[in-house]
Formats: sequence, C-alpha cells, structure tokens
Amino acid sequence: MALRRGRGRVVVIGAGIVGVATAGCLIDDDWEVTLVAPEAPGEGGAGIGSAGLFATQTVQPLAMPGIARRIPRMLFDRDAPLSIRWSYAATLLPWFVRLLRASTPGEVERLSRALSDMLATAVEAYGPLLEAAGAERLVRRDGLVMVYRTAEQVESARAEIDLRRRRGVELAEISGSELRRLVPAISSEYRYGVLYPKCGHTVDPKALVVALWESVERRGGTFVKAAVEGFESRGSAVTAVRTNSGTLPADAIVVAAGAWSAPLALALGFRVPLEVERGYHVTLAAPGIALPVPVIVADVRFAVTPMTMGVRLAGTIEFAGMQAPPAPRRQDMLVRLARLCFPGLSAEHQSRWMGFRPSMPDSLPVIGKSPRHSNAYFGFGHGHLGVTQGAMTGRIIADLAAGRRPPIDVTPFSIERFH
Repeated sequence: MALRRGRGRVVVIGAGIVGVATAGCLIDDDWEVTLVAPEAPGEGGAGIGSAGLFATQTVQPLAMPGIARRIPRMLFDRDAPLSIRWSYAATLLPWFVRLLRASTPGEVERLSRALSDMLATAVEAYGPLLEAAGAERLVRRDGLVMVYRTAEQVESARAEIDLRRRRGVELAEISGSELRRLVPAISSEYRYGVLYPKCGHTVDPKALVVALWESVERRGGTFVKAAVEGFESRGSAVTAVRTNSGTLPADAIVVAAGAWSAPLALALGFRVPLEVERGYHVTLAAPGIALPVPVIVADVRFAVTPMTMGVRLAGTIEFAGMQAPPAPRRQDMLVRLARLCFPGLSAEHQSRWMGFRPSMPDSLPVIGKSPRHSNAYFGFGHGHLGVTQGAMTGRIIADLAAGRRPPIDVTPFSIERFH
C-alpha cells in the first residue's frame, strides 16, 4: 500500500529511465507516487537498450548546418548512419522540414545553449537517486573517446568540436600512442581521437532502471501495469488518469512515456511533432577485447560500450515509424563496422534489440508545466539522451510541481514552442 505523503498523489506515466528518475525525484520531494505503464520498469523503454552513455558532450542538435546535403544518402543508402525508409518518407516530411529549420547557424547556437544548460550537471543530478538506491556501482565516469581514421575526418567534425568548446565542454584532441594507451584494442586504421573526460556510462542500463524504481517502491511508490487511455479533469486541474484497468485519482500528473507521449499530450490539448528514431543494438557476451572506456566511432556514429554483460554496440538512426519490422542488416552493420574498428572483437555470442527513441525536430525534449493545466507536467522527447537527461528532467519537474525555481531556464523546452 502506498504511503500517504504531504504533497498529494502524483501519477507518472511511463516506466523508462525518464519516468523512473522523475518518480524518484518526486518521492524525494514528499509526493505519493504511482507509476503507470504497459510494461514494468526494466521491461521496456529505449533507455534499457541504449548505449548507456551519459553523453554530456552532446551539446549540438541532431541537425547541424549542411544536413540538407546528406538527404540523398539518407534515402538511397540503407546502411547510412541516418537513414529514411522510402515507405516512410512522406510521413516524415513535415517533421523533417522542422529539422531543417533548426539547422541554421543561429538556431544551432540557441539550441546548443539550451542543451548545454541541461547537460552541464546531468550526471550529478543522479547522485541522490543512486545513493537512495545503493546503485552507485552501476555508474562510472571514466570519460569517452570519439575516434577518427584520418585528420581530414577530424577537420570535417571541427564545427561540432568547436561548438562543444564554446559551450564549455572539457575535451582533449589525442592521436597515436596516446589513443592506443586509452583504447589498446583499437585498429591502427584509427589514428585520431577526442577525449571527453567528464562523460560517463552505466554498466547495465536495465539494472539501473530497476534499481531506481525499487528504491521508489521501498519508499511507498506503486506500479500499475496498464495502458493510459485518457484523463479526467475539473476546471484547469487533471483529477484522474483513465487506464484500461481502471481510473487512478491524481493531484498531479507527469507525461513521461517516451515514444508513446504524443497521443497523451494531444489528450491534454497539445499536438507535438514527436517522431520515432529506431535504435538498434548488439550486445557481445564474450567480446574477446578489453575496453577501458566507451568509444564512439565518429564517421559512422555508433558507440561501443563496456558493460557487465559484455560489450554493447549501439547507435545509428533509422526513420521508419513504429509499425515496420526491424532491419537486421543494421545490426549486422554494427558488428561489421565494430570489427573494423576492433580487429580482435568476437561476435560469436550475441543478443540483439531494437527500440524507439522519442525525437523532437529541434533536439530539445519537452519539459515543463502544461500552460493549460494547473497540475500537469511534461518530460518526454529526449532522443538519444534519455539516460543522460533522465535525472535532470525529474529534478526540474519536482521543482516546478513544488513551486520552486528549477535549476535551469526551462523556457526553451516548453511545449508551447510548437504552438
């Protein structure tokens, strides 16, 4: 039975890393927390299948100047790091037009400042949650390395590197023996790298989600396995969440349902341009190499992360909606490219996964209070950065729900930017 807490009953919709972290921040702040989702914490959500990175260096939006030149490859090369299935191109077009509008130099500067604010203390925001859960062992802060084959590839990434410097991201350009010292198993074909020493990763994303939720549960939080069908309201207040297994009374609600958030926002009166990035991973249980730090292979945009269950290969972006079947060739591609980067890599024992990342065209999540409701909050649309931004999102929502000023300016993340 849930413990009655001073601030009242809050229903958090979504049991991924963002929803669970938000639940943790709210129960810390004396709310009675109910988490509702079709799958229990650790069973669904893009975060459990992610690269597990706390990618605090990612202060650049997805759409950088010049992205329009890459459109032909997105459409015609099925193995491109960012690809669009022809059958989905027409559906994606309005979202993609918004993406292109976000790629102008002025917009990139504005968006990167907002991302920088969100990411600057994103790992530190997990501190109280990890301590309450006794889960510090699941998070490491050893940095990460982006690797490049040639000096020309480094220069082609110069705009992103310089943007990170302008936003205060700590980094060091390395090469040769220094790169080999950090990543001994790397191929001699990769001669250059950029080290981001303040980044981190979780060694088990699923275990992290489960541990954070169990901590909430020990303090009185409850989980309801159900699909949300709508809301009840009185005046400007949401009074209950309707599910396929009953109605949950609420003094406040949080929409944090990841890729499934758009219809919930619509039920509250907001149409949002949320699109789904289909993410793939391959986890190698006996990789045959030692990997001291996570590696991002810059030219093909995928990550290689050391985890307790082996090494995880994760990344690339495919736009094909939620109904199309998975494309196993993209997982085959991850293995093939990883072997080029790490010649000693063994892929004999592997598991595969595909999930849906909730992506906004301007690369900013939707975080904040509903302008039409006195007690409804949003926390969704984190794209590749759900694990990174989960605790920070929870902290912001807890502050807003308590009437406190949040740690950053949340104006750029408002749902009103689309209306």
